[in-house]
Amino acid sequence: MTVESVFPRLEALLPHVQKPIQYVGGELNSTVKDWDACDVRWALMYPDAYEVGLPNQGVMILYEVLNEREGVLAERTYSVWPDLEALMREHGVPQFTVDAHRPVRAFDVFGLSFSTELGYTNMLTALDLAGIPLEARDRTDEDPIVLAGGHAAFNPEPIADFIDCAVIGDGEQAVLDITELIRGWKAEGRPGGRDELLLRLARTGGVYVPKFYDVEYLADGRIGRVVPNAPGVPWRVSKHTVMDLDEWPYPKQPLVPLAETVHERMSVEIFRGCTRGCRFCQAGMITRPVRERSITGIGEMVERGLKATGFEEVGLLSLSSADHTEIGDIAKGLADRYTEDKIGLSLPSTRVDAFNIDLANELSRNGRRSGLTFAPEGGSERMRKVINKMVSEEDLIRTVATAYGNGWRQVKLYFMCGLPTETDEDVLQIGEMAKNVIQKGREVTGQNDIRCTVSIGGFVPKPHTPFQWAPQLSAEATDARLAKLRDSIRGDRKYGKNIGYRYHDGKPGIVEGLLSRGDRRIGAVIRAVYEDGGRFDGWREYFSYDRWMLSAEKGLAGTGVDVDWYTTRERTYEEVLPWDHLDSGLDKDWLWEDWQDALEEVEVDDCRWTPCFDCGVCPQMQTEIQIGPTGKKLLPLTVVK
Repeated sequence: MTVESVFPRLEALLPHVQKPIQYVGGELNSTVKDWDACDVRWALMYPDAYEVGLPNQGVMILYEVLNEREGVLAERTYSVWPDLEALMREHGVPQFTVDAHRPVRAFDVFGLSFSTELGYTNMLTALDLAGIPLEARDRTDEDPIVLAGGHAAFNPEPIADFIDCAVIGDGEQAVLDITELIRGWKAEGRPGGRDELLLRLARTGGVYVPKFYDVEYLADGRIGRVVPNAPGVPWRVSKHTVMDLDEWPYPKQPLVPLAETVHERMSVEIFRGCTRGCRFCQAGMITRPVRERSITGIGEMVERGLKATGFEEVGLLSLSSADHTEIGDIAKGLADRYTEDKIGLSLPSTRVDAFNIDLANELSRNGRRSGLTFAPEGGSERMRKVINKMVSEEDLIRTVATAYGNGWRQVKLYFMCGLPTETDEDVLQIGEMAKNVIQKGREVTGQNDIRCTVSIGGFVPKPHTPFQWAPQLSAEATDARLAKLRDSIRGDRKYGKNIGYRYHDGKPGIVEGLLSRGDRRIGAVIRAVYEDGGRFDGWREYFSYDRWMLSAEKGLAGTGVDVDWYTTRERTYEEVLPWDHLDSGLDKDWLWEDWQDALEEVEVDDCRWTPCFDCGVCPQMQTEIQIGPTGKKLLPLTVVK
């Protein structure tokens, strides 16, 4: 049965909202397939505004992987702003996809990719607008399977009431396997209905279905154990790992947005995973092992992507892009190839110890020379040992001296506040480092127009990291510490005017901490926030700390636990953590030992270049580190005209 577009009803509302272009679809390289010619249909959502969601690589890759399959259809949906939400409710227009404006409830699967926990209220908004019951237990066979993925899905317990299932790890092969399972179940006539489909998914061992697990609590509020409650359901659910990235050269046809977005460039993921071992970094821990895309594979993706999009900048993405074993050859080869086209290259923030001026010059050769960005993360040498960010201040000063000496005038430095064992003095060292950077810049250039911008975020302990047991610094203590740093910088007559200072107050971090290490009891808090009007919590102008705290008081009443219990409390080794039954491959004993090393300020090397440290990922997931060099060059070898 054909599903009708809601666009005729939506179109009448668009003149009354801001940025209506974001809702009309029709982007270059978007796909609209015949509904009736497909037997499995996915609605994919990044639960944020179009301008943030469209460039998201994860959703873009899955959109293309699914649409390449015969008989499979995937469309995209994003969060609508409150002005359109109000009109949709008033006029009965449901949550829709931007590709063919089909109602989300008509699809087989509603898949959401969470890179941050602050998107949870947007998920509830989308479910409600779609006409899908908020709670999984209230859904019928007429509702899609609501599936969560992305980094936040490594602890889906706070949203366990609202999702039907979760997938952890790489999604490319996982969505195809799920698609085939759904296709088979539908071909059999949907035996056993929704519950049977969910049971089949759970029994694969790679899909987590919360309803098939019971959580038992101890008298003091901690978790006693998590137990499967259905036959054939595994005790632990494993993450998915794609090993050969060259076999998955996506996106082949990147989407080109119609409205302005946060990133306007063609991006290629040059490798996945990181073994630097930064103890605060969930992304680095959960994406192990390192898997490099080959230099030739990167070249082919860039060439194809530029032809398909017309973008004038290429982002070479990964968690630590300058660590690719052939990054120098990649940057030079691409800069050579696209000299006449003036295609610029960019990396995310660069590690101080991976930076070299030749690489920086290649990256800026065809584009504009912007400021350089480094992320020391910790202000003092001691803190950098605690977090295993093995960069000395001497390394940083030497690096910026080289940069200033070669024509750069601006440097950005990223730090965190509230790290384990941190003191006021550790944070004040951030200001001293910035002053030393400017002093060195003036020395090298003989000029006073040197700028250094310091950007500081609050530290949030994350699951599946050595800091998953750590206490979080309270919002009040974070703000007080940052105020001391601000006053120290502004009070310096010699350097203060040359130091830009950007920081986030501690309140959003506490909410993120509540959600990142929460358990199923937090679901009531999320629902209370949503019902009180909570939307777009990742946006400062919409975020309300007071709303979250009042909702937590209401949602956690009678449980014996509160916000501090989830955030500022230190955990012990014996405690069952809400995500322990989700297997990221990391050995819990190894994580605990690394937590103890952090407290003792012991650094650990990158296992790419040293013997194995037994984190558990490679043997447990039957994977291995895959790095070059390959010895190959970019193809074609001639400059592309």
